[in-house]
Amino acid sequence: MANTSDIRNIVLLGHGGSGKTSLAEAILHKTGATNRLGSVDDRSSVCDYYDEEKDHKHSIQSAIVFNEYAGKLINIIDTPGSPDFMGPSIKAIPASETAVIVISASSGIETNTRKFFDITTAANKPRLIVINKVDSENVELPELIKNIQETFGNQCRCVNLPTPDKKAVVDCLGSNSGDVLFSDAETAHTELIESVIEVDDALMESYLGGEEIPADKIASVFVKALQVGTIVPILFTNARGEIGITELLDIIVKYTPSPAQAKEIELKDDGEVTALKADPSVPLAGMVFRIGFDPRSNMKYAGIRIVSGTITSETSLHINDGKKGFRPGHILKSLGNENREISKGVAGDIITLAKVEELKAGDLVHDGKFSGKFEFPPVPQPMFALAIEPAARGDEQKIGSALEKLCEEDPCFKVNHDPQTKELLINGLGELHLRVMLEKMEKRNKLSVTTKEPKIPYRETITAKAEGHYRHKKQTGGAGQFGEVYLRVEPAERNSDPTLVFGWDIYGGTIPGQFEPAILKGINDVMQNGFIAGYPLQDVKVSIYDGKYHPVDSKEVAFRAAGKGAFLDALQKAKPALLEPIVNIEVTVPSENMGDITGDLASKRGRVVGQDMLA
Repeated sequence: MANTSDIRNIVLLGHGGSGKTSLAEAILHKTGATNRLGSVDDRSSVCDYYDEEKDHKHSIQSAIVFNEYAGKLINIIDTPGSPDFMGPSIKAIPASETAVIVISASSGIETNTRKFFDITTAANKPRLIVINKVDSENVELPELIKNIQETFGNQCRCVNLPTPDKKAVVDCLGSNSGDVLFSDAETAHTELIESVIEVDDALMESYLGGEEIPADKIASVFVKALQVGTIVPILFTNARGEIGITELLDIIVKYTPSPAQAKEIELKDDGEVTALKADPSVPLAGMVFRIGFDPRSNMKYAGIRIVSGTITSETSLHINDGKKGFRPGHILKSLGNENREISKGVAGDIITLAKVEELKAGDLVHDGKFSGKFEFPPVPQPMFALAIEPAARGDEQKIGSALEKLCEEDPCFKVNHDPQTKELLINGLGELHLRVMLEKMEKRNKLSVTTKEPKIPYRETITAKAEGHYRHKKQTGGAGQFGEVYLRVEPAERNSDPTLVFGWDIYGGTIPGQFEPAILKGINDVMQNGFIAGYPLQDVKVSIYDGKYHPVDSKEVAFRAAGKGAFLDALQKAKPALLEPIVNIEVTVPSENMGDITGDLASKRGRVVGQDMLA
């Protein structure tokens, strides 16, 4: 088992189709972790092992793999790049020390390239940029490098450059010469050195004085420069041809930080912050960042980054603030869908636990000595919804259980029952997201549903002031019923909370205060059921200002009816109106597509309220 200082944790991020999974497969094959080069196209990928991933030919869930190289254990988290499946990708970021942003040479900087770069910047993660698919035709690599530096900063510097035939790469860190496709190795070497030594004043002074900086001194400050962000190395690969893979591995093991070198991960508990030391000898704390279910057995697996301490099969584990401990059983290392048992996991390593049903992504697991929560970057809120119904009667409970598991896997997949429309809704980041989730449920659980567009949850309101009056009088031969109410209504602030602002302005005892709750109940009956079309009312102020009561016949039921009647009388004079849902969205799009997007939004009655030009 590796020492903490010999571990490297890498998360592969980037837009869909940039080649992240192919890069992971090339690393595994190059280091002997697999005996053949896995491929997304021929369904042999180690990382994309779900049927849905094979069918759609892209990742939908993060995958954990590992390999050994030059005496180091490299844990790799391969993540989805499609905007529909960003949730698992974002959850994986805190579990790693270094983010590798993969860019397709042919596609360049795309939407999720920007998003993941920004997220990892905010998380203070060291970053590498890998330009993959360098063998693509009609690619202007100099222009791409220029775009990268304009978008992400001049700290992005080439660590190597492709040869003219694109069948190899030339090192620009340890060397300043070589036959390269564009630019020249000497210029790249100089720019690289200048970015690296920014973090060391003594080296900078020596360099400015004309001294040549030895390679060993460059190496000693490279990790610091990477962590501080004065250097974001750019490397070139052709994953399918396994070109540039060894050079990438060399950079990872030599210059990316180990868990012991990286910034300490923090636990936050009611304002108190505990920095956790990546030390196997201290108390155990682990971060659950991934939940998955075996595609065949449906067994639950939890991916856990051990932040501090050591875990064995005999460790007494606690989840969050739970007081009752449990033994985890087998400690596993995951290679895609293959799980290998190990004797223990140490601080910095990434392990897997099986069949611990209580675990959720984001949980803290510990040996009873910690409390608090880990901080994860926020995930996008689901914006797309479908109403679903069981295709077969009696499947409601089974479907509920299956949907709960899908929610555990993907933090951006949500399920809720709309109390207004009485529909069961599934919510996600797009149509593809929801379609894939339903495919999963059908294959795993043999459960089918019918889908339809959700009913629109309209609301009702008023747009003018008005007064209302109602007298409730009923004689039944014995004790009667009597209650009379005068009230005023006016619009409240839009989307006010509570939706009804109620005022009791009775003076002189015209209505005893004991009947106030009954009148309010009558008004709420109308608020819930609407006035125009049966939709709930909102943003209404009501003031009860006068009325009458009878010392014998006045009862709660009478004033409930009087309150309801007076409110209905006022509503018909207060210019009632329907409200439809409004959503605020932010769209990131290439400038050349701006016209298409604004036109599409306008066709849906969308209103553009502002535009920002990104670098």
